[in-house]
Amino acid sequence: MAVSDKGLGVHDEVHAALEKAAADFERTTGPLREVYARLKELTHTSRSSNGMVTVTVGAHGQVVSISLDPRVYRKLSPSELADAITGQIAVASRQVSAHLREVVEPLMPDGLRYEEIFGAGASLEAFFSAPFPAPGERA
Repeated sequence: MAVSDKGLGVHDEVHAALEKAAADFERTTGPLREVYARLKELTHTSRSSNGMVTVTVGAHGQVVSISLDPRVYRKLSPSELADAITGQIAVASRQVSAHLREVVEPLMPDGLRYEEIFGAGASLEAFFSAPFPAPGERA
């Protein structure tokens, strides 16, 4: 059974369309994969001015580690130690949030501000009312 030239043309067109769709998909999802890879590794470490308390916070605000200088127990009361730990968690969390913004903000759709999605007054309505680019529209 012979294959006609017309049959090959359709096959070539379908193959080309699939290759284009795959390239478009990769172009669209590639930056997201990079962001997720960066987010997995995103942490910030904060050390108290006296060096007694060191805290590391991850991308989602989770405390990854707390390190205490052995002398801390002689120098700080329990309430001072608790304040020092929570203070360093707050510092590290603010810094990791700033880094998170640097990573995510370039991917935000035009017309949608980072604060509207991730800020204190974030709302789901703001997210869905933003104009989203059509696939392949954004470079």
